[in-house]
Amino acid sequence: MGKRSRDLAAPDLTPLIDVVFLLLIFFLVSTVFKKDELAFLLNLPKAQFGESSKKVETKDILIELKESEVAINGKKVSFEELINELPEKSEKKSPLVVLRVDKAVKYESIIRVIDTLKKKSLNNISLITEKVK
Repeated sequence: MGKRSRDLAAPDLTPLIDVVFLLLIFFLVSTVFKKDELAFLLNLPKAQFGESSKKVETKDILIELKESEVAINGKKVSFEELINELPEKSEKKSPLVVLRVDKAVKYESIIRVIDTLKKKSLNNISLITEKVK
């Protein structure tokens, strides 16, 4: 009788790799991806015509206006604090100010915000609406 060779028992890694990929897919699908930082859920006015809105960039200023509340870049502030939160206009060009205004907001509040923007010499203003389907 000859010598018996003993095979080393190596674990099969295929099921382990399958489980790891399944977990990876589960966490990717179940993760909530970060969207734009919006402070309020607003009922925006509808418009038939206009340009499609591009994504708000980080250098842009996003101002949301609800009936008695204001938020700048996702942070709630009062009307009095708004002027302190706004950056100064740079010498090159004015940053884009994106206004998201609820359709129930009084005209007086909109004028108050625009007046504050004018004090800071921020004249590049864009109003966001929803497109009529």
